[in-house]
Parts: sequence; structure tokens; C-alpha cells
Amino acid sequence: QEQLVESGGGLVRAGKSMRLSCEASGRTNDILDMGWFRQAPGKGREFVAVIGRSAARGHYGDSLRGRFTITKDSVKTMVYLQMDNLGPEDTAVYYCYLDGPGGGRIWGQGTQVTVSS
Repeated sequence: QEQLVESGGGLVRAGKSMRLSCEASGRTNDILDMGWFRQAPGKGREFVAVIGRSAARGHYGDSLRGRFTITKDSVKTMVYLQMDNLGPEDTAVYYCYLDGPGGGRIWGQGTQVTVSS
């Protein structure tokens, strides 16, 4: 069973940057892709970004393209989410996930990102 551990959240001022990390452990050879969702207070879960196991580039939610960048370290089975020019609207719990064979999805515990104005 794969597991995910996120890190890098916290408090940041508007206009600044932050990088989140997510490390997978377990049967990592079966991972198809890894990515991020986020959930702001009182809102549903929103897709942020995903990157495939063999992909060179990620795919992004429409409102985030250009400010957020997802990268990976295949050796360490980690993904990173670089977030630039953050605004209060980016305040949310950010969840890392991975997709395995057969449609199974594993979620991390989430990391809080708070952007102050």
C-alpha cells in the first residue's frame, strides 16, 4: 500500500512564493501519476495540478496555470508544487494524491497554506 507525506505548508504573505513537497512510499513502481488538489474553507475540492510518471510536463487547473508549477523527482518518488505570486484566494488545505493501477487513488493527509493580505 502506497503512502503519501506532504510538507512545506504554512503562512505566507500575499505576493510571495511557497513550495510544497509530497513523498510517496510503498509500491511506488505502480504509480501512474501524482498531483495536487486543494480545498478552501467552505468550498469543494479543486484540482490544482498533476504530472504523469513518464511525463515531462504537468497539467493544471485553468485558474492556476502560469502561477503554479508541478515537478517531480522520479528517483525519490516525490512531487513538488511551486506556487508563485500567492494571494488570499490560494488559502486552502493542499492534498497530494497518486493514482495507481486499476483506478485506485491514494491521498495524503493535507497541508495548510494560509496567505495573508
